[in-house]
Amino acid sequence: MPPLRLDSLDAFAAVIRCGGFRAAAAERGVSSSALSQTISALEAALGIRLLNRTTRSVAPTEAGARLLERLGPALGDIRQALDDLDGMRAVPSGTIRINAPGPAADHVLCPLAFDFMRRHAAVKVEIISDAAIIDIVGQGFDAGVRFGRQIEKDMIAVPLGPPLRYAIVAAPDYLRKRGKPATPHDLVGHACIRRRFPGGTLVTWRFEKAGQGLEVTPDGRLTLSSAQQELQAALAGQGIAHVFEDYAKAHVARGELIELLRDWSPTLPGWYLYYPNRRHTGAAMRAFLEHLRGTRWEGSDAPHPPASPRRRERSPS
Repeated sequence: MPPLRLDSLDAFAAVIRCGGFRAAAAERGVSSSALSQTISALEAALGIRLLNRTTRSVAPTEAGARLLERLGPALGDIRQALDDLDGMRAVPSGTIRINAPGPAADHVLCPLAFDFMRRHAAVKVEIISDAAIIDIVGQGFDAGVRFGRQIEKDMIAVPLGPPLRYAIVAAPDYLRKRGKPATPHDLVGHACIRRRFPGGTLVTWRFEKAGQGLEVTPDGRLTLSSAQQELQAALAGQGIAHVFEDYAKAHVARGELIELLRDWSPTLPGWYLYYPNRRHTGAAMRAFLEHLRGTRWEGSDAPHPPASPRRRERSPS
């Protein structure tokens, strides 16, 4: 059997529902002859007559009546599904799935999502923390969060959150025993808490002062896989940690950690939320993007600019 067009089946049901070709054609905005040709092509494709036609009336054959009996509920379900899509285009609803590294999810994305959900009760949000670079479309995500240079060129990127800064921190007890490093060079010989990316690469510590850049590959006995673990280790006096400032600032304020080498810690570009460059975006995602653009971040003077193709700023890896 050759492939059948759904509109041909809908046209057949319309002829029965309207009681004839003329009324069905008027309902569908086509000519009676065009509708007749559609039904003839359908019968030819199926290899069976569906309608008995006379000059005065049209009635389904036994085969046509049997087809209509099964077809009616199915077409009704399809119309309902399309109506639901119309609703999603107009009113934010459904689920938004976002993939983001842990630090971005912890300090920027989750607070943003919580505020968004208070305003849009019909939208569900699912945030998956993942440091690995993935194909968000292939993995079924609506959006992802990464640094600018990690975003593919066919994505649209929107700045997410204020600029970032790494903090070098250690517990007071550790520093009393080992002393404070005055420059990044003094980290040699210290117990640095190392972190390894999912791909196996060790995190490099980057410093900058007076235009002088420096990279340090930390050395230490302890290697971990997340910033939260690094923070726990630093609080436990295991050594010097290198974490985003947001993780450490409350502990620094309470005196549980001491920040080191602050004058060597440059300000970095922030995160980007990115999503596929498609013409049709659901109402829930559109509402989320509008909420993001209207958000003012601590440390930032103005809301973010509108979405644009992937930007060229260089960011840390």
